[in-house]
Amino acid sequence: MRLGLIAVGRLKDGPERDLCSRYHERGLGLARGLGFSGPDIVELAESRARRPEERQREEARLIGERLPASGLVIALDERGRSLDSEAFANRLAAARDAGTPTATLVIGGADGLAQEIRERAGLVLCFGALTMPHQIVRALALEQLYRAMTIMSRHPYHRA
Repeated sequence: MRLGLIAVGRLKDGPERDLCSRYHERGLGLARGLGFSGPDIVELAESRARRPEERQREEARLIGERLPASGLVIALDERGRSLDSEAFANRLAAARDAGTPTATLVIGGADGLAQEIRERAGLVLCFGALTMPHQIVRALALEQLYRAMTIMSRHPYHRA
């Protein structure tokens, strides 16, 4: 199963990019032995439209162009479900074992994800009720992908 992350907004050099790189590299190191590849990261430019609805619509179009034709879409949205790390790992493992070709996490821009992206998602997740900058959400998403792989491999990183 190919893992992916599509994020609206570009990370600048700095601690957030360093943290994302750390978990991305760790994930790449574990993925192959567990039947995964990636995670591939796609950064999309934020819309410059004036109204939030227009920005969401434009960003949804860009996201839709980059989503694989089939596979599991995981939308990260404040209205989503909250899962613990083991349940998230189990969901990824079940999709992989069912022959799902891809699992792609999607992070929207400052105005969130358009309804059409949430509806296309097989899973809508939130990392809690707090509003967070997309740079932090990206680091959390990459860390949770890595953590899911450590759970699947029974690596001691996850000590819950």
